[in-house]
Amino acid sequence: MVAKPAAVPRSTKKPESASALAVDGQDAQKPPRAVGVAAPPEPAKDAPVSFEFTDFVFSEGAVHFQVEADVDPVDAEAEEAAILFANGQDEAVGSVLENAVRIHHFGPGERLWLMLFDFYRLSGKKAAFEALEIEYAKAFEKSPPGWRDKSKGQSKTVEATAGSLLFRGDLTGDNNAAFDAIRQALEKNPRLRLDLSKVSRLDAAGCGRLLAQLQQARKAKRELDLLGRDTLGTLVEACVESGRAEDKECWLLLLELCQLQGQCEAFEEVAINYAVTFEVSPPSWEAKRVAVPEPVLQMAKGNGDSDVVDAYVMHGDIKASRFADLPAHAEVHDPVLIECGQLTRMDFISAGALLNVLTTIRQSGKQIIFRHPNHLVAELFGTVGLKAIATIVSAKY
Repeated sequence: MVAKPAAVPRSTKKPESASALAVDGQDAQKPPRAVGVAAPPEPAKDAPVSFEFTDFVFSEGAVHFQVEADVDPVDAEAEEAAILFANGQDEAVGSVLENAVRIHHFGPGERLWLMLFDFYRLSGKKAAFEALEIEYAKAFEKSPPGWRDKSKGQSKTVEATAGSLLFRGDLTGDNNAAFDAIRQALEKNPRLRLDLSKVSRLDAAGCGRLLAQLQQARKAKRELDLLGRDTLGTLVEACVESGRAEDKECWLLLLELCQLQGQCEAFEEVAINYAVTFEVSPPSWEAKRVAVPEPVLQMAKGNGDSDVVDAYVMHGDIKASRFADLPAHAEVHDPVLIECGQLTRMDFISAGALLNVLTTIRQSGKQIIFRHPNHLVAELFGTVGLKAIATIVSAKY
């Protein structure tokens, strides 16, 4: 190894040319100083040596930045208003939309105007609605939507549309899933059509549970219409035998079916045999409890290309719903029509749950159509991604 030279003390004499600074025994050459430029003061003897980084060269490699695409302002404000409305923040909804329509008074911005029209309808703000009509006509040069009060105070006169539910599996006491679906559907629908036409087997416990559901619906002032009564009646009759005091629940359900169908003579005959068999008084005939003829499925317009039979109905404010009865409805309908004409609002949690349920249904190859949601709800559906799996036909007034 080559020996290092001895360290030389720094000279206090100002050099006239470039001088060397000793740094840890190594000499570094300073560039020549321009003439006429004052030399910087020498650091104190014990002061730390400062270094100049003017000659430091940064890497010339390209720096990669992620630049996100611009968000359309109309989309952003529509999404914001839809989420606020879903969360029940009505004051903020009004503020966002009222500010938005002052800015977006051309083609794509019409979505925001229609959302505000629906917001005023649902809030019962007729004066604000009429003022907006004038501005809309000026901005878009066409007739505005007409006023229609859809506030909660005016909804009492609207007749409830019946929902529908297919009873899945056998009418047996251990079919908890089917009976839970009935209970959940009745909680959401004041009127419910229960389709029992697919039932092929039953037992006394199942007949008892169905009878209890019918009785609970009456106490709760809910209407539970049975489809497939004839098929069910045939199965129940096969389980009853005069003089054999077994399967009492089957006898009682048979009496209920005769009552609902207005078959007074058949009711009296079954009642006598029941009294003889079980030695107890039978239920009494109640003329006021005779049901209307078995419901005929109504035709509802879908997307204009074809008629769709029997819609799954949503109405009112929907909160924290899991839509447990929707898969059963979809199982026997294609396309799956979801009627939203009476739906006021849906929270974000329910919209996410609805997306999960309908994604599974769509994967089975069935078409899904939302019919006439208001524009606030329609924008929420788009925000959560329902537009990717379903056709949304917004309300028109």
